[in-house]
Amino acid sequence: MTARLFRGLAWAATLGATAALFFLGDAYALRIGMTLAMFIALASGWNIIGGMAGYPSFATAGFFGLGAYAGALTQLRGVPMPLAWIVAAGVAAIVALAVGWIVLRLRGHYFAIASLAVMMVLRELATNWTMLTGGGMGLNLPVLQLGIIAQARLFFAAQAGLAIIAVIISALVASSGLGFALRCIRQNETAAGMLGLDARRAKSIAFAISAALAGAAGAIYASAISYIDPTDVFDLLNTVQPIIMAMLGGVGTVAGPVIGAALFVVLEQSIWTNFLSVHAALLGALVVALALFLPQGMLGQLHRRKVKP
Repeated sequence: MTARLFRGLAWAATLGATAALFFLGDAYALRIGMTLAMFIALASGWNIIGGMAGYPSFATAGFFGLGAYAGALTQLRGVPMPLAWIVAAGVAAIVALAVGWIVLRLRGHYFAIASLAVMMVLRELATNWTMLTGGGMGLNLPVLQLGIIAQARLFFAAQAGLAIIAVIISALVASSGLGFALRCIRQNETAAGMLGLDARRAKSIAFAISAALAGAAGAIYASAISYIDPTDVFDLLNTVQPIIMAMLGGVGTVAGPVIGAALFVVLEQSIWTNFLSVHAALLGALVVALALFLPQGMLGQLHRRKVKP
């Protein structure tokens, strides 16, 4: 009961802080909040396929970029912005289902390499399909005729809403039959199949949900900055960072990606912005440190201390 009450208070405090930031934050604070919310959505989405199922996907940046372009192109054809975001999520999910039919046959590092190839193929398509995407010149989106604060609040609310949806979906998956199937797959996929679980179906659904959340985040991001190009939205960091966040907080848990994203943003704002030239090296060192010293993340470490006699 105490743990449940603590979790409830923690979530209530998080929602309260979100509301306070929306009404009281300045443009800079709202921008940081929007970034944090986007990271929570990306990390929670990755956690469904990478944490719960144990399939280390490196395709997050691919679906993020696909959603950004799908949302941008839909808006440029006159579709209202919120509907364009939904379309982007749907496009990413459909592509994930199609691609997953092939790459989800692989396991372990073979799947990781194949999912990275998916991201690279999507980036090359965006770069070379000039007639549709603008190629390396990128795309300009319609600029909203709003004040700076009003615009910052709008996109913060959009990303925060997506983050809340992502956490709710993660919790529903974790407590459902799909979550049970994913955990069985992570433990022993062969044995799960022998028990009658449809591993292919479970993995495909998890991959599609992860892609849909990344696609929606990319579409909102594109609307917020009003300009996209392949090097930005298909950046490999958009794949690596959500993995680090999930690992930092606790892979396979609902709250882990939220905690990890918050810690990551604190580190980014306080430390890494002062070391831009070695930012990638610091990320790599953090991955190694997490794998060696904190393999179950912050939540896993707290649980181990709690159960220790």
